[in-house]
Amino acid sequence: MGLAAKPTGIKWIDSGLTINKNNPDDRVIALAGNPNVGKSTVFNALTGMNQHTGNWPGKTVTNAQGKCSFDGTNYIMVDIPGTYSLMAHSAEEEVARDFICFGNPDAVIVVCDATCLERNMNLVLQTIEITDHVVVCINLMDEAKKKHIHIDFGSLQKDLGVPVVGVTARSGKKLGKLMETVGSLKTENFINPIRLKYTAPIEEAISIVEPAVKACLGDKLNARWAALKLIDCDESLLKSMSDYLGFNLAEEESIALKIRKARQFLKENGLSGEVLRDQIVSCLIITAEGICADAVSFESSTYNERDRKIDRILTSKWSGYPLMILLLMLIFYITITGANYPSSLLSDILFRFQDILLVFFKQIGAPEWVTGMLVMGIYRVLAWVVSVMLPPMAIFFPLFTLLEDLGYLPRIAFNLDKYFKKAHTCGKQALTMCMGFGCNACGVAGCRIIDSPRERLIAIITNSFVPCNGRFPTLIAIITMFFVGTVSAPFQSFFSTCLLTGTIILGIFMTFAISKFLSVTILKGIPSSFTLELPPYRRPQIGKVIVRSICDRTLFVLGRAVAVAAPAGLIIWLMANIHVGGISLLLRCSTFLDPFAHLLGLDGVILLAFILGFPANEIVVPIIIMAYMSTGSIMEFSSLEELKTLLLNNGWTWMTAVCTMLFSLMHWPCSTTCLTIRKETQSWKWTAVSFAVPTVTGMVICFLFASFVRLLGLI
Repeated sequence: MGLAAKPTGIKWIDSGLTINKNNPDDRVIALAGNPNVGKSTVFNALTGMNQHTGNWPGKTVTNAQGKCSFDGTNYIMVDIPGTYSLMAHSAEEEVARDFICFGNPDAVIVVCDATCLERNMNLVLQTIEITDHVVVCINLMDEAKKKHIHIDFGSLQKDLGVPVVGVTARSGKKLGKLMETVGSLKTENFINPIRLKYTAPIEEAISIVEPAVKACLGDKLNARWAALKLIDCDESLLKSMSDYLGFNLAEEESIALKIRKARQFLKENGLSGEVLRDQIVSCLIITAEGICADAVSFESSTYNERDRKIDRILTSKWSGYPLMILLLMLIFYITITGANYPSSLLSDILFRFQDILLVFFKQIGAPEWVTGMLVMGIYRVLAWVVSVMLPPMAIFFPLFTLLEDLGYLPRIAFNLDKYFKKAHTCGKQALTMCMGFGCNACGVAGCRIIDSPRERLIAIITNSFVPCNGRFPTLIAIITMFFVGTVSAPFQSFFSTCLLTGTIILGIFMTFAISKFLSVTILKGIPSSFTLELPPYRRPQIGKVIVRSICDRTLFVLGRAVAVAAPAGLIIWLMANIHVGGISLLLRCSTFLDPFAHLLGLDGVILLAFILGFPANEIVVPIIIMAYMSTGSIMEFSSLEELKTLLLNNGWTWMTAVCTMLFSLMHWPCSTTCLTIRKETQSWKWTAVSFAVPTVTGMVICFLFASFVRLLGLI
């Protein structure tokens, strides 16, 4: 399926703006909804932006903004984080709640999933409590039709007292009607929002506080809703309310007296603390059930039986884990075999252009050192990074995004959740760990979906234990040379995939182990609970998958890698070409590192290559070759057999190969990931910890393995 067409009558204006109503006629519209209801898809279709959507919860963690025009009116659309409730329990829910409550949007579009409307109705009712300017957008009508779910829009609109519109956002169907409805909110007279009725004691308590709140606030906030929240004493909400109003409403003398009176009344009726909140939630749920019972009907009670049957296989403790491993192997097999030819082709093209650059610099009479720095240093490293990184990422990221759209990633999180719980961390870490396979920087940025700051830090620190695309070339080359080189050519890719998968499983095991260690040492705590929704399986939109994965991920990651690889190329060239006492700085540094590297089962050249490969892991092997051959620029052999001969001649054994693989799996994150960690944590301290933990772990593992092999005399 290709990209959805622009909805009829809607004009895309611009994107990336801040909320600034230079024109008083511009209207700010908040897009709210539960996670995974297609809210960001509605946003993309209305604004023409490319906010990243995915078939798993927790994708939007900040307010994305875009602008569109409909029927002569400009709208600033704000895609707020997905939330199940405005009784916030996480940073995402607080952002959503605060924007609806205190962001003064002209209207709120609450996006719902037509296939599970009752669950979504809780948010709809809470939003209507705050503001009358609500439009209920029921998305995924095509999914509901396939499952033979019928929705009576007339009944729903009558019960809620606000407009209700059914749409299919992926194809843009009825989005024009949605915007027409939003535009008519100013003039419609039939809007009579439902007033939630609570139990008699709660209603009495509200009636005690509401008049005083109304007298103090006027029309700034819904007085009934504010009175209920003051009685409930939601500290996070009250703080946001105080920031919005500029004073603490609960400390106003007339209101404080009424609050105490209302709470005393509730206490006398057995309603206080969590009991009161449970009663409030129960009333919401009962109201939602009643509304949906009238409006939603099913032709068959087995409408989601297909998904349940698939889940019984994919989430079973007997079949779920083997299938996860097989799927991982399949993705790596496709990536490895598929990337070989385009990587070779791209390398040929880029290095031919290098020859053109050399001729050009010679013709203009540039000094040799200038040519060396710019071409043999900077350009050659950039060519390596692009030719090695781009093809695997261009294959891996679409496959990964395909799993998102299908809805399989939440099943992985479900399967791994109990193991992360044993490590005292969050099951959502499984999702960020999967993102790290493509790029650890993306995995670190993805940790925003984890609500607990403690668990988010653990996920960030341990994300480097899963190898990114940049480390695959080193791992695959060593596996092929030392462990599957004797296997016949047709089966080499298969055995390489098996060993690579085994290596990655070791990385996953280390993620659990180090997460547990951090949880009982510097980041003590118990695992927080979270709602993990298993979304329905959906047919992926192939066009969007390709465009999004290449533009949003592949080129973004490649761009950052290129930015840090360019200065690295200059440094490497200088070290290889500046000689002190007839010996290059590169060789002097490797000699200095050799005694320590020997303890780890490596040598000074290998350790120095990892250090110089800090900007981009892809250049580790070329630096090793350059140092062994004492050449002044990065080199590559025409075959792995020639490279193996070079390595053996320089003292490599099977133990060296294993230790190099272990250190490649467990060492400091690359510079791009470190910068991302600094950005996400806003702390150099936690960036340093994220750098040190995998490094120390890798050194300890390599030292123990090398010592064990030498102790047994296996080399």
